[in-house]
Amino acid sequence: MGTQVRPPDTYRRRLWAVAVGQYGYVTTHDAAELGVPAVELRKLAQRGFLERVGRGVYRFPDCPVTEPAEYMEAVLWAGEGAALSHDAVLALHDLGFANPSTIRVTVSRRVRKTHPRRDVTLIQAVLPNEDLTTYEGIPSTTVARALLDVRGLLMPSRLREAASAARELGLLLAGEYDRVLAGLEAAG
Repeated sequence: MGTQVRPPDTYRRRLWAVAVGQYGYVTTHDAAELGVPAVELRKLAQRGFLERVGRGVYRFPDCPVTEPAEYMEAVLWAGEGAALSHDAVLALHDLGFANPSTIRVTVSRRVRKTHPRRDVTLIQAVLPNEDLTTYEGIPSTTVARALLDVRGLLMPSRLREAASAARELGLLLAGEYDRVLAGLEAAG
């Protein structure tokens, strides 16, 4: 039995290992954490191994595209501490017949850039930790928070249906469900 040859550690392999868990996306921040200089991202893009999708965000074109990828892209593009929010969280879970024309992302600091496709809306707000979670690897607000945040964007009957469906799917605990229904009733 011969010794197993391990493939060489390359910048591309390091970035790929992160990208697989992020729907094919890597950021300059990810690269820095891996010890990959930002210039190497640009070189990989020039050679066709990466696509630049926005400032500081790249995608491996050979990584399969799945439905949640656009949500991950929006959050990564918005930067550190960003979270998918509002009706985008509901759409991620197929709740409330949400089909947003824009992906809403909440950021805790001011972000001065425009998404290349212009279908991402940034909402500046500092959210408490209990309103933040991760769904399918995507930093997000909780479903409970999202349901309360979309009052006025979706019809109340759809929000109640979405809350019930979320409860059945285990996305809302009993106390959260009661709190959401009370918040929806208070809003009219």
